[in-house]
Amino acid sequence: MSARIFIDGDQGTTGLQIQSRLSARDDIKLITLPASRRKDIKARSEALNECDVAVLCLPDDAARQAVSLIRNSKVRVIDASSAHRTDSEWTYGFPEVATVRAVQIAEARRVSNPGCYPTGAVALLRPLIEGNILRPDAPLTIHAVSGYSGRGRAGVEAHEGPRRSRQAPFQTYGLDLRHKHVPEIQVHAGLTHPPIFVPSYGNFRQGISLTVPLHLSMLKGNATGAVIREVLRNHYGAFQAVRVLDEVQSGDMPSLNPQAMNDTDDLQLAVFENQGRGQVLLTAVFDNLGKGAAGAAIQNLNLMIGHRKAGLRFGRQEA
Repeated sequence: MSARIFIDGDQGTTGLQIQSRLSARDDIKLITLPASRRKDIKARSEALNECDVAVLCLPDDAARQAVSLIRNSKVRVIDASSAHRTDSEWTYGFPEVATVRAVQIAEARRVSNPGCYPTGAVALLRPLIEGNILRPDAPLTIHAVSGYSGRGRAGVEAHEGPRRSRQAPFQTYGLDLRHKHVPEIQVHAGLTHPPIFVPSYGNFRQGISLTVPLHLSMLKGNATGAVIREVLRNHYGAFQAVRVLDEVQSGDMPSLNPQAMNDTDDLQLAVFENQGRGQVLLTAVFDNLGKGAAGAAIQNLNLMIGHRKAGLRFGRQEA
């Protein structure tokens, strides 16, 4: 029997990606609303209560409203907004953060999809803190550059519409140091203090390059870049979607290409080191519409509808 899926907000960048990737699957029946009823609360409520899994691709307040409309206790939810990512009653939908997380997602009623930027930051930092390599109270700064689709439809229209010539080639934002992803990073990475987070948009459609610079003095014991790399490789060894570059591969990289993982659901992690200066650079490259959004939602959906190996062997082929 096909699982009935309703995507609430299927016309946004993430919703369209999920809808496109699910439309060809014979194990899923998509419940859709005509354009004239997409914002009709009664129609949405009916769809939300007759599906098996609701995928919310909505702004935070609209996502909270959607959850409040669900009366059917059998309906399960994947929320792609940031509304529930630090809510202890929701399961954080990042299967690779712990060996038991895939099972927890498979059994959960409510799953919060990770944010795009936190996907890279948490992937790099959590194993180091859990492995007693990085101090949880270390004063961290995280830099990230995303393609303009990270702004949603507004970003796509601004860069691809009539006013595209007016867009700056590079924009750093969140200058008030209150970006909404910071609490999510702090909670799920296991940090004592909120990191300084400096996000930017580049004049390219999709892809993310995220970096975390460290002084070796922030690390415990005699940890080095090689030790960090080994911790990451051991943590993600069973997960096909996460690639940890070895010393030779990272040594051959003169620069980071934020679009290198585009059109995949892969997350590429690397460690760069200058021992003479006592510095290490942690990096993550991935598609903000893949592992950073739609790909992660589909991975969680696969787990919830019975694809128990999706957390271990998830890639583009399962979409």
